[in-house]
Amino acid sequence: MNSSFLSTALPPALAVIMFGLGLSLTGADFTRVARAPKAVAVALVCQVIVLPAVAFGLVMLFDLEPLLAVGMMLLAASPGGATANLFSHLFRGDVALNVTLTAVNSMLCVVTVPVVTNLAIHQFADNETGQLGLQFGKTVQVIAIVLIPVLIGMQVRRRAPEFAGRMDLPVRIASVLILAVIVAVTMIADRAAIGGYFLDVGAITMVFCVISLTTGYLVPLAFGVSPPQAIASSMEVGVHNSAIAITLAITVLDSARIAVPAAVYAVLMTPLATLFGALISRRAVHREPAPVTA
Repeated sequence: MNSSFLSTALPPALAVIMFGLGLSLTGADFTRVARAPKAVAVALVCQVIVLPAVAFGLVMLFDLEPLLAVGMMLLAASPGGATANLFSHLFRGDVALNVTLTAVNSMLCVVTVPVVTNLAIHQFADNETGQLGLQFGKTVQVIAIVLIPVLIGMQVRRRAPEFAGRMDLPVRIASVLILAVIVAVTMIADRAAIGGYFLDVGAITMVFCVISLTTGYLVPLAFGVSPPQAIASSMEVGVHNSAIAITLAITVLDSARIAVPAAVYAVLMTPLATLFGALISRRAVHREPAPVTA
């Protein structure tokens, strides 16, 4: 991979994505937690605790090499992306819950991502390089890259709601295109190894995606959450913000190899989430009570 080019291009690209996310958020998205505390709590536990544990188990099962193992853990720690809201809308999920989860996750990830990543480096890659790790200065970079654009976007929406409303769809489209370009450039820069990427982590990322989507759906249902909220949780938990993981791997950790699982996941995530969403939305319709007729 051409890491120097990617290191320069990725931070502003991610900033646009996170700014677009901020344009879609308001203070009410955070206070809405009080209206559905169970749904939010269950989804966050799945996202913050269960998924890193699942990723750790899969890494051990598949016996990944150290840097790829760190990449998987970084992917597991990354929050849900704005794309999760789109999937939730398409498959009749509670989009308001998605927005709330995205808002809370965006704040939590500045803590959870460094913690999970440092633990993964200590566990799997201590001998790779003495400079690999999210020390204080790099943690500040995480906050700057991820959180500041979100806060700016929220301020723009608060001060100029009409402008934010007009820009919402174009920025969402731009965010999807930017993510596609990030993944494409990451792959094409070392196109001779593309087959190797999928050979190395294709199976584990596919299994991880399916488990993420399934966990995000079945666990909330087991706790009595409504089907639309369970669909929203599934998409939030299963549709990770791969752009964050790729950007942090290359620009903060300075390791293109660590970015490979997130890049492969981004390719596989859309068809898997689409198929899974179609299945659970059909099941949710069947679970609804039949209308009472006279």
